[in-house]
Formats: sequence, structure tokens, C-alpha cells
Amino acid sequence: MVTTKAFDELIDMIAAGTNPAQLVAFKPSVDTLRRVEELLFKEKEGAILPDEKSELDDYLLLEHILRLAKVRARKFLKAA
Repeated sequence: MVTTKAFDELIDMIAAGTNPAQLVAFKPSVDTLRRVEELLFKEKEGAILPDEKSELDDYLLLEHILRLAKVRARKFLKAA
């Protein structure tokens, strides 16, 4: 799985003992963002391979989870 680096970035942040503010501030690495951009371009052009589509789907799932976590983290920050 090529998306391991992206998952590792998020897991490392969580494992280090994150708090809501750190979660809200978390951003993927430049390398990860470039790869997603490349895959999105290939998909738009109809030139994406099946394994690349699977990789893109993994990135999109990870992004969805991160967005949900950030929404909840913002609620914790507002309640504090």
C-alpha cells in the first residue's frame, strides 16, 4: 500500500499524544499532497490505473476520517 506514508503521518501524530488543537492544525506532508494531486489529475484525464485508483480511494478515506476528527476536535476546543 503506497498510502502507508500518509497513514503513518497521522498515526505518528496520534501516538505522540495529540490534543484537539494539534489535531486541528495537522496537515499532510507536501509529498502526500503532491501524490494526491497527481492521482486526481490522472483520474480526471481518465488515465488512472486500477492500483492508482485504489491508492486514491485510500487517500480520500483518510481525508474523510481526518475531517470528521477535526470537526470533533473543534467542538472540544469550543467547549473548553
